Amino acid sequence: MHHVPYVGSGPYCYANSFAMMFGPQAPSPAVIEFSTSSPFGMQLIGGALPFFDPYGWDPEAGFDGALEALGWTCDVSKGGDAEDALSRLRLGLKDGPVWIGPVEMGHLRHQPGMTGPIEADHYVVVLSLDEEGVLMHDPQGYPYATLPTADFMTAWEARTLTYGEPFTMRTGFRRRFEVSEVDVIRASIPAAIHWLSMATDRPMPRGSLGNADAAHALAERLDNGCDTGLRAHLIHFAVRVGARRAADAATCLASAGYREAAAIAGQQAQLIGALQHPLVVRNDRAAADTLRRLAPTYDRLLAALHNGG
Repeated sequence: MHHVPYVGSGPYCYANSFAMMFGPQAPSPAVIEFSTSSPFGMQLIGGALPFFDPYGWDPEAGFDGALEALGWTCDVSKGGDAEDALSRLRLGLKDGPVWIGPVEMGHLRHQPGMTGPIEADHYVVVLSLDEEGVLMHDPQGYPYATLPTADFMTAWEARTLTYGEPFTMRTGFRRRFEVSEVDVIRASIPAAIHWLSMATDRPMPRGSLGNADAAHALAERLDNGCDTGLRAHLIHFAVRVGARRAADAATCLASAGYREAAAIAGQQAQLIGALQHPLVVRNDRAAADTLRRLAPTYDRLLAALHNGG
């Protein structure tokens, strides 16, 4: 089947937030996402929580390398207490919008259904702050959203997230050099190989698995019946973002001349995307079979990248 690049909505919060900060010089969100290495692997954290991203990876692990490949830099500040963070935010806003995250999405009460922590990370761009609260562009689909300051600060403290530090913000975005999208993609290949190789030295919870082992283990869990929390995680987030990442990887790799790797990433996108309907309608055996077909593609993709094609 001919690969058609995906254009549409989806949980691409940090790539979209970076694109907003870069302004008119921004590359496509697909290239930004690619540069973070997110498409290159699968992990089952603690043997229980699946993500279609590399073993040992989280968004914070990919940001600095992505900015380097993209030709940008910025200033990062984090930690401290809420009063200190609010002062930093006020100061940062004097020079323009501020990139914020990770935040706990469940405290973003402008989003329907959000009434408390759901252990979901998110990123936003704050535009202004006054006595009424915070004005932001929320890339979940809420431009110019407002939120009371207390709710925003609770979200920004991010106590219920498994990575990142409280009150992380990025300001002072500066373009260090101009680089084409194709050159960004090529500059990101070594990091992609590193992550796909599962060569991380980051500590992982006992029982964590990556790539083929993760796919097989998740398939076995689905054979035994998917519990409510796992199903919700897969159908509302993991499958959607995983399929899009792989689809964008295929588009990016093809544009940079990595034809074999692009074809494999395109196959991964179709397989991950094919999980959505069976999981929603509770045909878990079909989803498990699809995961077993996905399992060998990670080694094939790694070999193709090593071979330069």
